[in-house]
Amino acid sequence: MTVIVLTQCPEGLRGFLTRWLLEISPGVFIGGPSARVRAALWEEVRRYAGMGRALLAYNTDNEQGFAFETHDHKWHPIDHEGVTLIHRPSDRVAPSPPSRQGWSKASKRRRFGSR
Repeated sequence: MTVIVLTQCPEGLRGFLTRWLLEISPGVFIGGPSARVRAALWEEVRRYAGMGRALLAYNTDNEQGFAFETHDHKWHPIDHEGVTLIHRPSDRVAPSPPSRQGWSKASKRRRFGSR
C-alpha cells in the first residue's frame, strides 16, 4: 500500500499521479504499485512539486510496518534506534524576562509620603 499526500502542488502533478494511484481526497493518493514504480513516482513528485510539499508513506518489513519520506516539510523523519520518528522544529520563542515598569502609584505614595 502506498499513500502520497500533496499540499500546494501543481494540478498537473495530481493528474500525473492519477495514472497509477487513486485520488481519494484532494491531494491524497493511494494505491499498490511495485517498489520500482513507487520510487519512480516519488522522484517525479519531488521534481515537479514546485513550491509545494509532499509526503510518501508505504508499507515495508520493519518493526513499524511502514516507512515514509517527506519533501519540503518542516517536520523531518529521523531514525531512533530502528524506529522512525518525526522531528518537529521548535516554534517556541524563548520567553523574555518580565519588564519592570517601576513601582505602583500607591507604593510610591507610601515610600515618599506624597499625597
